Amino acid sequence: MASYEPVTALLRGLEVLRAVNRLPVATVKDIHRQTGLNQPSVVRMLETLMHAGFVTRDGQQAVYRPTGRTLELGAGYVLHREVGEAASPIMSALRRQVGWPSDVAVFDGDAMVVAHTSRGEGRFLFERRQGYRAPILATSLGLSFLAFSEPGHRAQALALAARSPEPWNDAARHPERAEALFAKIREDGFAVMDEAYALREYNGLASSIGVPVMVGGQARAAVNLMYLREAIDRDGAATRLLPVLQEAAAELAKVFAGLNAGIWPRPAPPS
Repeated sequence: MASYEPVTALLRGLEVLRAVNRLPVATVKDIHRQTGLNQPSVVRMLETLMHAGFVTRDGQQAVYRPTGRTLELGAGYVLHREVGEAASPIMSALRRQVGWPSDVAVFDGDAMVVAHTSRGEGRFLFERRQGYRAPILATSLGLSFLAFSEPGHRAQALALAARSPEPWNDAARHPERAEALFAKIREDGFAVMDEAYALREYNGLASSIGVPVMVGGQARAAVNLMYLREAIDRDGAATRLLPVLQEAAAELAKVFAGLNAGIWPRPAPPS
């Protein structure tokens, strides 16, 4: 438990920096939509971040981009890099086999951090970068991981998600609904992307199917397959893509078992 109340201005500045880092082209209006902060506040935060050297502004286009200095903020975080390097050959083989792109991600509290993505290895409308934080209750990565994870991880993620007003986090505020959701995922053996998130991020054109990567009976990561809904529906994804995805998850599990056990986040004890 924190000794002091959090500094609101700092939290807002960090949220703006996260938005600039996520968006391929970040305007004040885009950042406002991503964060919910009013536009004057967004401008103040951006000017502060520019002063600190973390953001730069393209004056001609009025867009903002992160600078190389932002790399310093993640220099001590090695989990997603080690996992990404280990997963790379398997992820590339999966892309060649099925034709659809995939991501592998690791747990980080309120999100799954993308450790490796094969979206850039072929033609796909929607790009993601390594390091992207996928909302944990919105994505097949997060939902499949939590359904099979330790109670401590689930409790931590739900407590953090409950603070966010996003519609996919409603389950976090209703424990019985969350547990029913996770039980259904365990029964099915896979999770799918939340509909509201698919509409916001992909205009409802794309979705994904995800499964956990289990090492020694514990969920260590999750892997998904993205697909376009005009080409395949949910039932088709479960029939055609799930067996291949599960095989890839098993291969990833073998590789991850050889990584240093100390890199994996430890779950908080359940309350």
